[in-house]
Amino acid sequence: MKIKLSPMRLDQTLALKKAGDKLYLNEEEFDFSSLPEGATLPKEAINCQWFASGVERRNGALHFSLVLPHGANAPPETLFPDMMHIKQDGPVALPLYEIAPAADDNDFLDGNQ
Repeated sequence: MKIKLSPMRLDQTLALKKAGDKLYLNEEEFDFSSLPEGATLPKEAINCQWFASGVERRNGALHFSLVLPHGANAPPETLFPDMMHIKQDGPVALPLYEIAPAADDNDFLDGNQ
């Protein structure tokens, strides 16, 4: 699977798992095993908010884009993610949702520690 991530500020998180040509998004199963070589399943036919594109099979691999939710303090690798090449079955690590904000020097001046 080759997945392009499309970052979007959302209050929801996403869990991703791969099992062959099946993809689990927050435990919901999407089975693309019947998608033939060279075919594209349109985004509208998938009916899932997490897909940012249709799913295409090229050279035996599934290609698609997913929405990558992130928080207000997302790190650069989440805001500008690399293409993911997923070969192994199992849980898929996604970029961090957000990081804790750095301590602001003004917090110490205000007496907030």
